[in-house]
Amino acid sequence: MSRLPLLASLLALPFGLIAQQWATYEPAGKGNGKTVVLLSGDEEYRSEEGLPQLAKILSQRHGFRCTVLFTQDADGTINPNNQTNIPGMHLIGSADLVVNQFRFRELPDADMKHLVDHMDAGKPMIVVRTATHAFSYTRNKQSPYAQFDWQAPGGGFGGLTVGETWTFHHGNHGSESARGLVDGIHRANPILKSVSDVWGPTDVYGVNADFPKSAQVLLWGQTLKGMNPTDAPNLSKPIMPLAWLYEYKAPAGKSARVFCSTIGAAIDLKSEDLRRMFVNATYDLTGLKVPEKADVAIVGDYNPSMFGFGTFKKGVKVADHLR
Repeated sequence: MSRLPLLASLLALPFGLIAQQWATYEPAGKGNGKTVVLLSGDEEYRSEEGLPQLAKILSQRHGFRCTVLFTQDADGTINPNNQTNIPGMHLIGSADLVVNQFRFRELPDADMKHLVDHMDAGKPMIVVRTATHAFSYTRNKQSPYAQFDWQAPGGGFGGLTVGETWTFHHGNHGSESARGLVDGIHRANPILKSVSDVWGPTDVYGVNADFPKSAQVLLWGQTLKGMNPTDAPNLSKPIMPLAWLYEYKAPAGKSARVFCSTIGAAIDLKSEDLRRMFVNATYDLTGLKVPEKADVAIVGDYNPSMFGFGTFKKGVKVADHLR
């Protein structure tokens, strides 16, 4: 078939059927053989902006094949407030690593199965910020996956995978930022290679008293009195775990390594060492040697929106992330 008839046949289809549904970034040059699927879907912290940039860095600087999935409407328009439609979950089946930045999603059971199969197979995951409370089941409470509701016994998805669900804002949200303090005991962990200066305007999350002793805290969150990296620490607020490693034990008996970072909004990723920590974790969790100082230079333009409800850029199509 010539190009013109093929184009005509595509144009004859309903628009929603040909809308771009996910963004795949092939490695620049020789790939490293590893595939990463990044899950964007939160109303507040602009994962639909941050994760595409992380995927570009991983693919163009480090040879990972990356696919970003987006919460979207039927026509391919990104809509973080749509909690039930994230096309492409089946692509998790070929992923070596999943980066999860969901918040209060409720997906069809068939889509959820792909994520749970990944976990049950003992494959690793990076859990970012709101993914400690990734799911909220208000429509289908009889779903077999309602056990992952953030308020379910044991803490739901977060309690199972990283040892902690949503608890509270330890810093004053929107007026106190977060400084990351490297844990000296675990300084030699490869995820912390060349990581020392981490700061972000999102505040520190609190954790409960039963935070698991088995969690290996790599980065502690210190609350600052303002929204600038030079602001003084609020010494009345103790440090809290900010990034840690945890071993998830699936019901079938397999275990998976999970790295959780509760700092990671799109605006936080302006921090070079925070980007480096995520790149290092991607190497480490996929079994690759972590570079001494990973190249985390921004790819293209990156001007992330400030966090907040209703602040997402309206009318952006998934296809726009491939231009």
